[in-house]
Amino acid sequence: MTGDILANMHAPEDVKRLSGDELDALCAQIRDTLVDFGKRHGGHIGSNLGLVEASVALHRVFESPFDKIVFDVSHQSYVHKMLTGRAPAFRDPSLFDTVTGFTNPDESEHDLFVLGHTGTSISLACGLAKERDMRRAAGLAPQTNNVVAVIGDGALSSGVAFEGLNNAAEQGGNLIVVFNDNEMSIADNHGGMYATLAEMRASHGRCAMNLFRAFGLDYRYVEDGNDVHALVRAFEDVKDIDHPIVLHIHTTKGLGMDAEDAAHGIREGRCEANHWQPPMSDADKPLGARKYYGQLAMEALERRFDAEPGLVVISPATPGSNGITQRFRANAGAHYVDTGITEEHAVAFAAGIAQAGGRPVVATSATFFQRTFDQLQQEVAINGEPVTLLSFGGGVSDADNTHSGAFDITMFGNIPGLRCLAPTSRRMFLDMLAWSTSPANTTPTLIRVPGAAILDAERAGLLDADATAKPQRTDADAPWSGYRIAHDGRDVAVLGLGNAYPTAKAVVDALADSGKNDGGIDATLIDPLQFSTLDERTLTALASRHDVVVTLEDAQLEGGWGQKVTAFYANEMPDARMHVLNFGADKEFTDRTPLAELDSRYGMTVEAIVARIRGLPRTA
Repeated sequence: MTGDILANMHAPEDVKRLSGDELDALCAQIRDTLVDFGKRHGGHIGSNLGLVEASVALHRVFESPFDKIVFDVSHQSYVHKMLTGRAPAFRDPSLFDTVTGFTNPDESEHDLFVLGHTGTSISLACGLAKERDMRRAAGLAPQTNNVVAVIGDGALSSGVAFEGLNNAAEQGGNLIVVFNDNEMSIADNHGGMYATLAEMRASHGRCAMNLFRAFGLDYRYVEDGNDVHALVRAFEDVKDIDHPIVLHIHTTKGLGMDAEDAAHGIREGRCEANHWQPPMSDADKPLGARKYYGQLAMEALERRFDAEPGLVVISPATPGSNGITQRFRANAGAHYVDTGITEEHAVAFAAGIAQAGGRPVVATSATFFQRTFDQLQQEVAINGEPVTLLSFGGGVSDADNTHSGAFDITMFGNIPGLRCLAPTSRRMFLDMLAWSTSPANTTPTLIRVPGAAILDAERAGLLDADATAKPQRTDADAPWSGYRIAHDGRDVAVLGLGNAYPTAKAVVDALADSGKNDGGIDATLIDPLQFSTLDERTLTALASRHDVVVTLEDAQLEGGWGQKVTAFYANEMPDARMHVLNFGADKEFTDRTPLAELDSRYGMTVEAIVARIRGLPRTA
């Protein structure tokens, strides 16, 4: 086979027919495709470049899908997708968005799970192997032969990975853990085990200190994990093995990045920027909301470090995406801790700092905080520790189905004792952060970092970035517990929580404009500021001059904040006969659906909201 080898890769069987030289050529073509795809489309390019040879060797040796391959996180599965019939999706720009950036069973029988969070591959592999062994013991034909988990060194810091290793050693039977050691997580690796891994690499796997043998697991080491032929031999050696084994392969993350291309400017190897590569067309775009507000937060905290030894920022391994720059990390010193991919530990660790008198700040994605629900409830909330949680990426978005932040309000807002703030301006955000990390705050506080809707409105001059919030109550121990009345009208009150506030403001403006011929509607505009409690005083006062209350939230409606407002009027003020309209997201997983399409689906557009309000029967 000559020429465009990748074009002829339609299934794993095609890889098995290649000669040795053709394997090398295939790897080179895949690497070129990844680099070009990254420039045009963006994606997790660094991790995939490091795993090109391993992915080719896996499909050369194993018999997917009878042999089950589980990619941890699965953001490094692009090569696997190319080899299982989906190469055009990485080569033809018109097909770029036809596959996800993660494994997905809806795309292929070779993808076993939808995965986007880290550390779970070994546990999943244990489950696959257990079912196979139980069928064999019962005399039934198994649906699985070899079980292979592919996990990186960054993912290994996740506690669930160690739980999986512990279970695998006792369970026994065929289970192959391919440990991809590229000496890099998303940012640098952090944790005591990495010194041991360095010693294991330096000794070619022969040192006395061996992380995996300590669990009772068999172990082998491959120094050149980017040599496809060495990997083919290694995989052939462990194929059909009758006990669990860890195959430790040493690779280079981002291998093949064209650093000489100034427009690209991302290096191969230990370079944080090559983990997620934006398309070149994004190079001149201003910072997005996560990095913009994250950098503002870190700059504000950094100014206090010298005077406040207990002020500590904690990040579970995803600092750059949240505006925690390398400059900040260097300047922060001991005031910054990267715990590795350990959200559960990070929150419990923060509770310990708070108990000792410090003021910890845990910064990560709303979707990653889901992994630490137990610690949020137990170690933090039950104990009343003054931990500050900065939640990035909350709300409805066009993210893939494993990274949607649309469920954050239902999760955080129902934890007793956790104050949940939703600032709607840059100034409010910084004021809330300053308060929550000060001695004046004695309770756990979550701040929902403003999203793109707020930032775009600020940049467009539609919202005042320096707007402050004067609490409606005078209780100094609970600032921002009362709702902010931005415009005092009558008949209709529109409450826009957090990122939904710009839409609420636009609805109020549209109600005034759209009905000018018949006097219009001078609606009240309210910024709730928080979603952990209801401001019953304000809600009660609305009943005297309003007969319609409208709630907007960019999150799951069912079990969320707006329905609590409805329940308040139904249960506490039934005689008011308040008509309440709730707007929010359906209870569903969405996968890379454009935000405009979601807004239309959920009736969250200004036009749809105004139409529903004006369509209500009005009382005299």
